Amino acid sequence: MATPTDREFALTPASSAPQTSGQKHSQKGKYPKKHNHYGFQDFFQMQPKSGIITDWNDSRNIFTSEDFIIGLQEGLEEEVGNASGVIMYTIGCEWGAKDAVVFREWFEKEFERDIHSSNLMFLLETWWWPFTAQGWGRWEVDMSDRKQGFIFINLFDSAVARTLGDVGKPVCYLYAGLFAGFFSSLVKKSLNCIEIQCYSMGETYCKFLLGNKDRIDAASFWLNEGATARDIQKRLLDGERLK
Repeated sequence: MATPTDREFALTPASSAPQTSGQKHSQKGKYPKKHNHYGFQDFFQMQPKSGIITDWNDSRNIFTSEDFIIGLQEGLEEEVGNASGVIMYTIGCEWGAKDAVVFREWFEKEFERDIHSSNLMFLLETWWWPFTAQGWGRWEVDMSDRKQGFIFINLFDSAVARTLGDVGKPVCYLYAGLFAGFFSSLVKKSLNCIEIQCYSMGETYCKFLLGNKDRIDAASFWLNEGATARDIQKRLLDGERLK
């Protein structure tokens, strides 16, 4: 998803069919080792005659408006009620798992090294940069509690929360699923993710907790009991568990 204007973005499939030579990114062909390619004009290649929009990694993109997010969210809520969040999370998980495969392919081709022999923070930033270019927002990954078995992700300018506005509840289930799916594939271990702070709750940015099921279940319980993100972090560091 990319933000060409404040009111438009583009959906990018997690896995695209191989592009023909006419559809591949021409600038990438000229400068295959260029890593700083995340400006809008560099990252996207428009083909007005065919209507095809290709990004640097040769994936097809579709531009749409923020009304798409609103329609998707409201349509799901109308059809399935509170289960809409579960559906969005599941979609995100599938997306993240598939994108991990696509990411590994283009990362190892571009940088000529295995992902598991790369610096972890460099790897993660490289994965997220295309999402930033596509309008999904900026992030910060907090690894300081990694040895405790969980990490925090701060997300700035969430496309979902920004569009839906202050609705008084977390709305970024798609992101939570995306993080869970990608990181689970990366570490080859089942991980869950929950949003514990959201722009749509009046906060300045969104915050996610990624970890095993027990920790996420505990965080979900505390969140429903009115705990803040700071409270949840303290309880986890103190080793609290659900009885």
